[in-house]
Amino acid sequence: MRSDLVFGALTHVKNRYELCQLASKATRKLHKPNTRLQDTTNEVLDRFRDSIPMGEGETPVQKVELQERRAA
Repeated sequence: MRSDLVFGALTHVKNRYELCQLASKATRKLHKPNTRLQDTTNEVLDRFRDSIPMGEGETPVQKVELQERRAA
């Protein structure tokens, strides 16, 4: 059921509104002609559920200290 896919995707995306925005963008990009839009949406939600959350699989980026700027 789609509700199971939504709750599975919410483990990686904390905000439901953000999940809807990301899912609609991904569905538009992944949709193939002559296929059902519902199947593409289910596939996108399934990919969100199975994917690695953003930032966890990447190596941490070192923070660069900002230097104080002085007026000339």
